[in-house]
Amino acid sequence: MHINSSYLFFVPILSLFILLSSAALAETADEIQQRFNEQILSQPFSVEDNAKLEAYMNEAKKKGIPPVTTPSRFWRRGYTCADLRPYSWNDYRDCRYYHRFYGRYWPY
Repeated sequence: MHINSSYLFFVPILSLFILLSSAALAETADEIQQRFNEQILSQPFSVEDNAKLEAYMNEAKKKGIPPVTTPSRFWRRGYTCADLRPYSWNDYRDCRYYHRFYGRYWPY
């Protein structure tokens, strides 16, 4: 059996390319994770916002106002209300009230 000599040159070059590509992708994933962590930690946690949310939910329940039953446009399978907070405060508030009122999350 005769092997073309160009294949002997091509295989190591291809292997090296694949190895370098995977290393670059791993580094990129680490950089993405680092940026994500910085974004999360840079957002302030506001106790005042949570107090306003509790007051809103208590007042709405006392007045007999039912929660919004239509899910947010950002709502996805597997989400919790916390996943909506970066998108919209009102969607987060409505989700929390729905969850408190019915004891479950919006349907999918």
